[in-house]
Amino acid sequence: MTQVLAATSGPTGRDWLQLLAACLTGILIPLCFTGPAVVLPSISQELGGTAVQLNWVVNGYILTYGSAMMAAGSLTDIYGRKRVWLVGLALFAVVTFIIPLAPRVIWIDGLRLLQGLGGAAAFAGAMSSLAQTFPGPIRTRVFSLLGTTFGIGLAFGPLAAGWLVEVAGWRWVFLATAMIGVAGFGLVWASATESRDPEATGLDWPGAISFTAALALFTYGVLLAPEKGWRSATVIGSLLVAAVLFMAFVRIERKVARPMLDLSLFGRARFVGVQILAASPAFFFVTLIVMLPGRFIGIDGLGALEAGQMMIPLAAPLLVVPFLAALLSRWFTAGMLSGVGLLLVTVGLVWVGQVLSGGAGPALVAPLALIGVGIGLPWGLMDGMAVSVVEKERVGMATGIFNCVRVSADGIAIAVAGALLAFLIQGGLLGALGTADPAAVIEAANRAALGDLAQAGALVSGERALLLATYDQAFRWVLYVLAASSALTALLVFALLGRARTHEEARAAA
Repeated sequence: MTQVLAATSGPTGRDWLQLLAACLTGILIPLCFTGPAVVLPSISQELGGTAVQLNWVVNGYILTYGSAMMAAGSLTDIYGRKRVWLVGLALFAVVTFIIPLAPRVIWIDGLRLLQGLGGAAAFAGAMSSLAQTFPGPIRTRVFSLLGTTFGIGLAFGPLAAGWLVEVAGWRWVFLATAMIGVAGFGLVWASATESRDPEATGLDWPGAISFTAALALFTYGVLLAPEKGWRSATVIGSLLVAAVLFMAFVRIERKVARPMLDLSLFGRARFVGVQILAASPAFFFVTLIVMLPGRFIGIDGLGALEAGQMMIPLAAPLLVVPFLAALLSRWFTAGMLSGVGLLLVTVGLVWVGQVLSGGAGPALVAPLALIGVGIGLPWGLMDGMAVSVVEKERVGMATGIFNCVRVSADGIAIAVAGALLAFLIQGGLLGALGTADPAAVIEAANRAALGDLAQAGALVSGERALLLATYDQAFRWVLYVLAASSALTALLVFALLGRARTHEEARAAA
């Protein structure tokens, strides 16, 4: 924060209060990714629910939050950035207060869909308001700080949720989050100034609807596949309709006078590289934040607080490494540092896969910390690169696309990783049990993928050892697939962004 304050004397005290409100939103929103992953066992024990219903406690928020982000960004330009920010926080807080009152898991699922819409509006309002309040080079540092706080919310969510579960019960995970939302609402009301795009002619409704529906249906199809199977008419239909809608979105954006997404930017190699980099934390970091607590609680027998503490080595580097990356960028390009970071993530993922079979213990500290260090390098740099690869006049559009990709990738990554884990468990169990009831095996695999080993074991009675061995092998293969993907992404970043600098570095070089 002091770095940002020292950078300019232009912004007023009210502006810095607005930045604080945005950072509070940046911490608040990702808590809803990670907190419910820790409380699922407690919700299941009290309210019951099928594996699919419990899965949607996490996935419901992810689905609407990622899908609605781009449309929410356009609404801020039309109806006012402060107004959308306040409406989003209000919806988010009200729904979050209601969630602990839900009598059944299916009610929580529905409320989480609404919560995601509120979160998308709030974060889009915060981003667009900051872009107007902090123009010029300081904007890079402000967005970098906001990105870091977003990462802190993701990383330390399991620890905070675990502590609340142990001390007060699972309902307080949502109640505390709602209270933070109320505090954020007050800060925004007092500090933010209203602004909108004077040239806005209205929302590109065909583009907004086609893009949001395409992303939602794609994510829904992937999430549904472990339960229904890839040959299911519902799964195939969702994916096909998503593909058709996405093609329609591309055609719409090429024809409208003021497109929601300027597709011509994707003709630039560096711009594409920045979008690949934006999606990388979702697949190689956020998936671990969501999946590992379930394993630690359900498989390794840790309590919620202990599971949160096990995540500290993964999370702690984000407090330091992004700022260290900014210092290192004086001697190395941001693209080069980002590629090196992804290679460190690759090594860390393979290392975790090797030692995870020994259970949650000291052997995991070093590899988890290595992953945290690796992802921390690009985390503090990619916001600056997002605005350095386009002309100044197109910075707003580039920032919107970058954040949409980063947020949308979270939902897709968690859906893909969860589906892969469930399918690998299903394949192992069906191959070993042969004539067993396929429906029971699929339900057991979905339960195990959530970390609910007790319920999974009851569905395949007498096969606990097989279930444990199958789960462990499947989890390791997921880590190895992620490691291979991280290595490939690192090579792409080196090729596309090896010489890319942040906005401030480019100015200094000029």
